[in-house]
Amino acid sequence: METSTHSLSDLFDQLGLPSDLTTIETFIKSHSTEATSSLLSEALFWTDSQATFLREEILKDADWSQVIDQLNSSLHSKKFNGLNN
Repeated sequence: METSTHSLSDLFDQLGLPSDLTTIETFIKSHSTEATSSLLSEALFWTDSQATFLREEILKDADWSQVIDQLNSSLHSKKFNGLNN
């Protein structure tokens, strides 16, 4: 199995979202209260295709799963202190 490391910027690119760090931090801060489900892919702010990608990559334990977990943790963190990317 080939593994690679993806950054949050890479993930946001993959999801079709702006991927600069300032925009990612704003996204996390503004959506953290909406991420009430324990499953990131079930959050209401994703499009169907974004939710499908997130769900499938986690289920496959794909090389994206680590950065998806990082995003999930950031969205569910009570205290978001910015990204260390």
